[in-house]
Amino acid sequence: MKITFYGHACFSVEVGGKHILFDPFITGNELAKHINIEEIKADYIFVSHGHFDHMLDAVAIANRTGATVIGGWELYSYFGRQGVKNTLPLNIGGKAKFDFGVVKAVVAQHSSSFQDGSYAGVAAGFVVKSEEGSFYYSGDTGLTLDMQLVARFATIDFAVFPIGDWLTMGIDDAIEAARLVGTSTVVGVHYDTFGFIRIEKEAAVKQFEEAGIRLLLPGIGETLSV
Repeated sequence: MKITFYGHACFSVEVGGKHILFDPFITGNELAKHINIEEIKADYIFVSHGHFDHMLDAVAIANRTGATVIGGWELYSYFGRQGVKNTLPLNIGGKAKFDFGVVKAVVAQHSSSFQDGSYAGVAAGFVVKSEEGSFYYSGDTGLTLDMQLVARFATIDFAVFPIGDWLTMGIDDAIEAARLVGTSTVVGVHYDTFGFIRIEKEAAVKQFEEAGIRLLLPGIGETLSV
């Protein structure tokens, strides 16, 4: 599988010949100025929750590409009202079969609201299970013992975890989360975008390494094989 990082918590995974985009927030990110959203490929867009820094560019990308946008019921309803033609609801505990594999929505301990303050449903994470491998995107979350259930659903080849602290897990909890889901490879997201979530990258990589876990911190726009 190939993963491309677009900054903050936005990334794309190429699996089964499809481009699966998660939490598109690019045009509002000063660190991602060099990324042109008109060039981003997407067959599916998964949105973990309603905060602007996870869905700002979802409508624009979906309308250009014809991608199907998937999220909890409130997100599904919202994107439908925004004129997105292809939408599907996926609430926590539910799983759905796609042409690239199976996706299950799982618990994420985090708040969720639209920019006007209205309710955006509960936050979620996603477990993707395919013939090429499986991965877990936790979405914005704190550490929770519910993560143990992820390993019962799939053997996780890599996990995508927030590591910036303050609003989500930090380094220590992300390491424990990797242990709970049984993976030795983590792609770190949700750091450096705002002043209070900046991290020391070299120190973070070393701390993960000392725990026996590989931490990948791709540059914005960089593609890695995982």
